[in-house]
Amino acid sequence: MARKGHSYLTVVLDSLTGRVLFVGKKRKAKTLKRFFNKLSISQRKKIEAAAMDMWDPFIKAVKDKLPNAKIVFDLFHVAANFNRVIDKVRNREYRKASKADKDVYKGSKYLLLKNRRNVRRQSHRQQLKELLALNQVINTVMILKEKLKHIWTYRSRTWAEKALDQWCDLARSLKIRSVNTFVKMLWRYRYGIINHCDYPIHTGKLEGVNNKIKIIKRKAYGFHDLRYFTLKIYQAFYN
Repeated sequence: MARKGHSYLTVVLDSLTGRVLFVGKKRKAKTLKRFFNKLSISQRKKIEAAAMDMWDPFIKAVKDKLPNAKIVFDLFHVAANFNRVIDKVRNREYRKASKADKDVYKGSKYLLLKNRRNVRRQSHRQQLKELLALNQVINTVMILKEKLKHIWTYRSRTWAEKALDQWCDLARSLKIRSVNTFVKMLWRYRYGIINHCDYPIHTGKLEGVNNKIKIIKRKAYGFHDLRYFTLKIYQAFYN
């Protein structure tokens, strides 16, 4: 998701080797197309799949330049988007809660966004348990969170489609605007979720690369020369 006032780079990674293949300015279709244009037509035809987040400019670039590639949407980004929905639901339910119950909601934001197994402190586990028992809507949203991750475990397209349909039906039953907006987004991009059954690839390595790039930038107090910054990135991943 692009944020105002931020500068972005497009990074292309070989999913097998983890090698950085390309770094380009901004997150636009023409940025990614510059990388594809460096490949021969034969090379482009051999690319079977590309993993990415649900970013329309990149989708357009892949569809325009890679005739045989299946687009695969990564769980990490979908889950991150749903975490923002969870927080909106939490705020909504907090506002509706009675004065006596509001204490249970306080400090619960990160408890809800964490994976359940990562909530280790006993007091936090107890608070989460109380909150889920208190609020049916939040409990349902947390069930949806776990079920959403499970969709990416299927290798059968039929079963994955069935699981996605069931997920959307349960989500719609809440009749909450932010949840419904997310369902519409998921439905629009369902093809790339289902493609994960055939090509179980993800952007996990890329997230590691992005974190390392942030460290490179922070150590140098930022780079005003994009070409030099790009060379430093290539250098970091070729050593």
